[in-house]
Amino acid sequence: MPDYQQILIGDTAIEYMRLDGAVDKPSIVLLHEGLGCVALWRDFPQLLHDICGYSVIAYSRAGYGGSSAALLPRPIDHMRREAQVFLPDFLAAMGVKQAIFLGHSDGATVALEAAAARLPALDALILIAPHVFVEDFALVAIRTMNERFSEDNLREKLRRYHGSNVDIAFRGWCDTWLDPEFKHWSMESEL
Repeated sequence: MPDYQQILIGDTAIEYMRLDGAVDKPSIVLLHEGLGCVALWRDFPQLLHDICGYSVIAYSRAGYGGSSAALLPRPIDHMRREAQVFLPDFLAAMGVKQAIFLGHSDGATVALEAAAARLPALDALILIAPHVFVEDFALVAIRTMNERFSEDNLREKLRRYHGSNVDIAFRGWCDTWLDPEFKHWSMESEL
């Protein structure tokens, strides 16, 4: 199991892992999906590091994994805030001057928001299933997950990765997506 550490960003402890690589190359920063965290990347960071030789950094957003809890409800624009407010501070604290953001789902949207804001450290994006607007099929799937969370063992499965943050991670993700205001969220104009 990789060595997870914590770094204080403002008054928030952020869980992260870092695999150092070539100092003359950008760092690859992994941005997890809506129910993800560092641990759910499993062996991907190590494989990526071994193949390309770049530094690889993964972190758990506030309210996920071993990071500090987050206040709920999450604001509708929480992915934009992550990109424009948190990421610059995190990159500075980690000493990252050049970054490639590799994001999955909500994490890919955070990466797009960072590009839209023209974050100075951003060199490139690798996007896996980003959200640009809210699709009906996604809402149907999230409603199903919401039912599963209380009816079967999904909560306990997620607890393995999020510990005491399990309810914050799930409710913060699910309740935001199912908020009637979020149905109209889009970043098309920014793109």
